[in-house]
Amino acid sequence: MIYECHRGVYTISTDRQRLDVELIHRYLSTATYWASGRPRAVVQRSLEHSLCFGLYHGDDQVGFARVITDYATFAWVADVFVLEAQRGQGLGTWLTEVIIAHPELQGFRRWALATKDAQELYRKFGFAELKRPERWMERHDPATQERPDYWAADAAPQTQESL
Repeated sequence: MIYECHRGVYTISTDRQRLDVELIHRYLSTATYWASGRPRAVVQRSLEHSLCFGLYHGDDQVGFARVITDYATFAWVADVFVLEAQRGQGLGTWLTEVIIAHPELQGFRRWALATKDAQELYRKFGFAELKRPERWMERHDPATQERPDYWAADAAPQTQESL
């Protein structure tokens, strides 16, 4: 089911046919701290396995977000962006509102996301720091072509050997 919301000249749509994969890839792989170097094939595969929300000014895509979910208990919000020329109009807030209100994304026990600089935006929608961060773990594949800033050598966690 395609889900759409309209605000003036802007539309948010889950219609995969409208997604500008080239724009999404270019932005993620060159303009973000979290997906730097992400190959186009990886972007394409991620779109195929997520609920995608395109933000459009007329027919032109100006923003994007995706939700990775089992549609029952958990949702991860990822790859959220609004092009710089369109910022300052509340479009990121609206995009988040639309995602949270999507009828197929209701009743989950947990929503999650990671952000370096948008905590205040997400707090408006009930997101908070992890209540039990010691229960969360992550695994980085060093063979990935992505180079997000948090895996940089200067951000590497200390180990017993490095202390």
